[in-house]
Amino acid sequence: MVNVHNKALNETIKVNRILGKIKGPNPGPTIVFFGGIHGNETSGVFALNAVLGNINKSKVSGTIYGIAGNLRALKKHQRFIDEDLNRLWTKEHIELIKGKTILNADEAELLALLELLEDILLNNEPPYYFIDLHTTSSKTLPFITINDALINRKFSKQFPVPIVLGIEEYLNGPLLSYVNQLGYVSLGFESGQHDDLSAINNSEAFVYLALVYSGALTDVNKGLINKYHEQLKEHACHTFDIFEVVYLHKIKKKEDFMMLNGFKSFEPIRKGTKLALSNNKELIAPYSGSIFMPLYQKRGAEGFFIIKPIKPFLLKLSSALRGVKIDNVLAYLPGVTWLNKEQGVLQVNLTVAKFYAKSIFHLLGYRNRQITETHITLNNRERVAKTSIYKNEPWY
Repeated sequence: MVNVHNKALNETIKVNRILGKIKGPNPGPTIVFFGGIHGNETSGVFALNAVLGNINKSKVSGTIYGIAGNLRALKKHQRFIDEDLNRLWTKEHIELIKGKTILNADEAELLALLELLEDILLNNEPPYYFIDLHTTSSKTLPFITINDALINRKFSKQFPVPIVLGIEEYLNGPLLSYVNQLGYVSLGFESGQHDDLSAINNSEAFVYLALVYSGALTDVNKGLINKYHEQLKEHACHTFDIFEVVYLHKIKKKEDFMMLNGFKSFEPIRKGTKLALSNNKELIAPYSGSIFMPLYQKRGAEGFFIIKPIKPFLLKLSSALRGVKIDNVLAYLPGVTWLNKEQGVLQVNLTVAKFYAKSIFHLLGYRNRQITETHITLNNRERVAKTSIYKNEPWY
């Protein structure tokens, strides 16, 4: 057990790795919530502790888990101890960690979570839902981040908050990207600023609604559903757009980065706006759009993102094209070959990559990418998505 403190409440609670597990009397989904993957983000832990502690087991269908992420970092109320736990979840990195005899603190946390994740998948029944609760260092509307698979889009659209696609193209090794590669519905929910009371309240509302929308909680209080739905809608300022990430300022090693004061997520900005200082030089916005997750804390490798809304027509078009697997034709383009067709992995020769519009690949679900000396590797979440296990769910 470790002590976890929340500044907004000025309260400390004792938690284990499993914050709660509720197995209902009726068959249903398995829904897994994570809180505190970053140790300075305690709102999710407190929200899960509150919601799971008030659930009537007799009204549960399936199984509900609440899991505390980085226990060592939560105890110290800091983002991580040695390495960012939410940047370690690549298959290559995991295999490297498994082969070590001496682990750092965050690697040990990863192995503990991985063992628990594998046990959940082995001993429970689908459909599976994985939800990671976070907060941000800047002021923000509550929002959802997802890897761009249609099952994620469809489940997320039930919530009255903005959705951001494509962050997996700019981050390497988030927990949810690892889960999404397994083919299950997975989404992140950012509830507000780290130490705001509203971040806890929004997380509680989101957890409750997720339990209802997934079918894990039945015979529910409709008044409470409406209350939580309206709460999130109000805090999101009635913003229901789907956005995509178009730019990230990645902080380099030994870079002295400082975000200029006053920016908050989803705030509109124009190209040329002064945003930050890098080694005492001004950084200006390379695009017009909205600022997203500006960094106002010492730890973190992402200085700021810029996002833009996606036109509804393009969202509908991408759904239709993916439904008929039109991406099969991509491998006929010069310099494009399958690296693993079953897993939806393409490689594009760097000498011809500049001639292909990134938006075409995005339309077909190819967002996550790695660059080698000769190729760009693109991953499609649609090819690995276990869509069949969700097709009979009401939200689908």
